Order: sequence, then structure tokens, then C-alpha cells
Amino acid sequence: MMTIVTHVSLKQGTEPDWDAAMRERLAAAAERPGWVGGQLLMPLDRLNRRVIVGTWHTRGDWEAWHRDPAFEHTRQLLEGLEDGEPENWWHEVLEDIRHA
Repeated sequence: MMTIVTHVSLKQGTEPDWDAAMRERLAAAAERPGWVGGQLLMPLDRLNRRVIVGTWHTRGDWEAWHRDPAFEHTRQLLEGLEDGEPENWWHEVLEDIRHA
């Protein structure tokens, strides 16, 4: 499995619109082949920042998702809401333990 962690800064006042669009994106991603799970996080000390954690079976699954019309739709919704470019870090999942 592969996990991508993305850090995003949001323009002041755009947080509710951005959050709604990202929730829509995550719901659509959950229907894609290869999706394992994801989280949308907000640092308590930086309310205009978001962290997206997405886990996929393969990086190829993630790349295919980025060509999906649902992804492109949410890209258009998010356009202009972010302050700067997102930062991404890829990680190979060595162990994944969760409550059933």
C-alpha cells in the first residue's frame, strides 16, 4: 500500500467551501478501485491549513483516480481557494493496524 500526505494552506475565508469540495472528493475516491482510506485533518494551531492523508493499494491506482472526471470536477471547485501550492509526501505503508 501507498499513502500520500498533502499539506495545503487555504485563503482566509475559503475554509468552508474548500472543506465541502474535499469531502465530495474523498467520497468519490472511496468508490474508486484501489482506494483503502483517507482522512482530512485540520491542525488545531493553524485553522487555515489542511492535511489530506490518502491510502491506495498502488500509486497507479492514485494516478488513475487523478484522471477520473469526479477528480477533475472537484479540482475546479477547489481552484482559487488555496494559498500557494500543496506539498505532497509519498510513503510506503509497512504496517496498518486498525480496529475492525
